[in-house]
Amino acid sequence: MNSPKRLQLYETPEIAVTFDPEVCIHAGACVRGLPTVFDTHRKRWIRPEQASPEEVAAQVERCPSGALQYRLKNAQNDS
Repeated sequence: MNSPKRLQLYETPEIAVTFDPEVCIHAGACVRGLPTVFDTHRKRWIRPEQASPEEVAAQVERCPSGALQYRLKNAQNDS
């Protein structure tokens, strides 16, 4: 029996991105949408520092399974 895979956390000072491999359906939206951040050929496959927090958050929101989630840190209202 396989043990459950652990939630993965990738952080910068501005954003925290989590990935739940148990939920992922491997649609590839993340890799196609923001390949500088999401690259499954790297050991540390999510590198949120490679794009702005807003770009990373927008791409995470396109994840069809919800396996990717994010939290903006120290979010300030500019409006």
